[in-house]
Amino acid sequence: MSSAAAVTNEQVPTISDEDWRALLEKRVTEPEAIAKAYAARRRPARFLSERGTVFLVAADHPARGALASGGDAMAMADRRSLLARLVEALQHPDVDGVLGTPDIIEELLLLGALEGKVVIGSMNRGGLDGATWTMDDRFTGYDAASIDACGLEGGKMLLRIDDTDAGTASTIEACANAVTELAELGLVAMVEPLPYERDADGKLFLRKDAPALARAVTVASGLGTTSAYTWLKMPACDDYETVFGSTTLPCVVLGGVPSGDPAADLVSWGQTLSHPAVRGLVVGRTLLYPPGGDVGSAVHAAAEVLDAAKQAG
Repeated sequence: MSSAAAVTNEQVPTISDEDWRALLEKRVTEPEAIAKAYAARRRPARFLSERGTVFLVAADHPARGALASGGDAMAMADRRSLLARLVEALQHPDVDGVLGTPDIIEELLLLGALEGKVVIGSMNRGGLDGATWTMDDRFTGYDAASIDACGLEGGKMLLRIDDTDAGTASTIEACANAVTELAELGLVAMVEPLPYERDADGKLFLRKDAPALARAVTVASGLGTTSAYTWLKMPACDDYETVFGSTTLPCVVLGGVPSGDPAADLVSWGQTLSHPAVRGLVVGRTLLYPPGGDVGSAVHAAAEVLDAAKQAG
């Protein structure tokens, strides 16, 4: 192992052998412990922090088969490492909670990492990364009823929009139904509408131009029988005034695929966070797998950007 790798490993969060064995044992011998952990979890006093913002870490990528981060195609396949990084991030006082699929949420519950935290359950992960049906994002995770029964604060859904793929239509309908069902229960519906196209080789790419993003915002804003509980999760962009000016719904900035330049990511987030419709950050791989592995420092830097943007606003 190189000296550089050794230094990096010293910064990477870990779970002790004792805690890891206890988690594995509980999975085998006490399946009922999960329901007990949901019921016993201390919920947050409010969805927004005292600063009027929300800062969540996201970890629903593996359930869609999206395991890569940075140059490592299998980064998120290591569950022990992923959970250790999430626990580290959740220990930061400015991190309000987590967004994840049932398996990850339940593991964090068993590790005692979600007390007083906002928990958003990920709902549709069926559009597997790289699959021919990827735009048909079937609901394969939490549903509105289970989110309510488990005492979570809301549900998140991915709505990738490709005008040339018929799978988009069924996803739009399913998301609309989920928005309605969550609203009937008084729960947050966090919709992530992203416009996509295919290049000449048929590969999907995210459109980041203002007209495409604003159009996606307006489509998502109209989903369901009411928008009273709908939040939008959108990427940072250059023309954020146009994009976020197309809705009155509260929005959060998503971290997206790590760019490899954390400083540039922070600048981009900070600019978009200055818009009054934007109330927070939801970031996954960029903070959980930073260059060098120092999750705590990466989270702290993002928290400072969020705080500075809102204080300036």
